[in-house]
Amino acid sequence: MIVWGILLGLFVLISLVVLHELGHALVAKRNGVKVEEFGIGFPPAAKKWKVKRSFLGEDVIFSLNWLPLGGFVRLKGEYDSAKGKGTYGGSTFWVKTKILLAGVMMNWLTAIILFTVLAVIGLPKVLSNQVQLPFDTEVRRSPVSVVKITPDSPADRAGIKVGDQLIDINNQPLTEAEKLPIITKQNAGKKVPIKYSRDGEESLIDVQLNSEQTAKAGGYLGVVPSQSEKIYSTWSVPIMGVATTGQLSYETIKGVGVLLVKTTHGLFGQIFGSEQSKQSARADLSSVGDSVAGPIGILGVLFPSVVNSGIAQVIFVAALISLTLAVMNILPIPALDGGRWFTMAIFRLFKKELTKEREENIQATGMLILLILTILVTVSDVGKLL
Repeated sequence: MIVWGILLGLFVLISLVVLHELGHALVAKRNGVKVEEFGIGFPPAAKKWKVKRSFLGEDVIFSLNWLPLGGFVRLKGEYDSAKGKGTYGGSTFWVKTKILLAGVMMNWLTAIILFTVLAVIGLPKVLSNQVQLPFDTEVRRSPVSVVKITPDSPADRAGIKVGDQLIDINNQPLTEAEKLPIITKQNAGKKVPIKYSRDGEESLIDVQLNSEQTAKAGGYLGVVPSQSEKIYSTWSVPIMGVATTGQLSYETIKGVGVLLVKTTHGLFGQIFGSEQSKQSARADLSSVGDSVAGPIGILGVLFPSVVNSGIAQVIFVAALISLTLAVMNILPIPALDGGRWFTMAIFRLFKKELTKEREENIQATGMLILLILTILVTVSDVGKLL
């Protein structure tokens, strides 16, 4: 499953980044900027071929490259101060803005399409206040499933296994996972009948629950339940696609803000303050490490965990990654699309010339910072994987 998960993850990541770069290329070509090369993966090149006429223009080089972590587009005169017909630098500020933000818009459009598809086949509900349309929305809950069993607990001794679906306890239907601790607490210390389903076959067993005195971390029954909710729509699925993308993009931006605050506090808190504040700072850094994932985390942990969860879960993860790419690229971070636009806009605002050397230095600094962060995240990912 790890191998299949990695292959699936590579396919999704490459597809989303290629779509992002395709957005840049299509808008550039539409606005008279020559596309010189469109590559899948990163150099060194495995194969290149020049196409006389293509959907990206004339004499475009298409390439397949050995590093399979995305793609790129190379435009003529791809720096702000370049001059001449057909160059990126020779275009107007508005054209440059459209080209830079086209990748972001392509990723948002991809997320909208994927969430629209999910609204038909079942959109996972991951937020308590997740957007729903009162005139065309149905929320369906899955059966309550067992995802973890405490060793030597009543459930363990009775033969209940991970993956079993709990139907009722003591003749009380278990339709919501939240009811499990309530029902078991009401019957603490009693022997109760539990009906469950395994591989489509129902069984009934008597289980002696833990009492108030013997109940520990595992609770009265000793299971961790899980239940998923999915949102379904019909004619309004495009609206659901747009609304869900907007809501989750906002949550992503808010999450990035929280991570930045925690990272800043964690780094400076390690140097200044009391021992108590240093412990708080370490906790913040640990929280940041648990909340972010790089390529290894996505390929080695995330996708292997969803590869057996069904097509809906895979599409949902792809949609989340797509909107995350959009959000991250619109932020004013040097070396990313938003950072390039922000740099260009600032120099124009103060009427300063953005020379090729200045632009390369700014973007190289941003790339170095991103590389350092990627290494730190990768180290954290390896720890999670091991």
